[in-house]
Amino acid sequence: MKNIVAHITGIIISGMLLLAGCGGSGNGGEQQNASAQESSGLTEFEQQHGVGPVNEVVEVGEINSEMVETGKEIFRTKCSACHKMDQGYVGPPLGDVLEKRTPTYVMNMILNPVEMTKKHPEARKMLQQYMNQMTFQNVSKEEARAIVEYLASVQSDKQNEQNN
Repeated sequence: MKNIVAHITGIIISGMLLLAGCGGSGNGGEQQNASAQESSGLTEFEQQHGVGPVNEVVEVGEINSEMVETGKEIFRTKCSACHKMDQGYVGPPLGDVLEKRTPTYVMNMILNPVEMTKKHPEARKMLQQYMNQMTFQNVSKEEARAIVEYLASVQSDKQNEQNN
């Protein structure tokens, strides 16, 4: 009889602990965000926009054709050996990268690829997938911005083709 009572008591205590562990305090999302930040060591800005010298949000507005031409030439000479627009190659395809990442993130990846793959979880995933470390191509912030403008124009052209 003592064994049965002890067994039932153990089951009840285990059940209560299980329920207490599963219960929410109503701020689970906040706790989850805090733990994600703690585990990666990145701020919310860095989670969204990457780690690097670009620490303000960059917006792509109306396409600047002069900047597009500059970015296209830089892309051709420094990026196209590893990146294509519509298919993975040595690195990921970039034709729709601005649908997945912010312009600031893309600029930080261009300007700071090694630290990005060490610290940013999404950049680490890409490194694991493509098994190649993106190398720094000695690109200035202005050149990185021109590359982003070029990528935005490619994406815009692609969307216009799909709509016609």
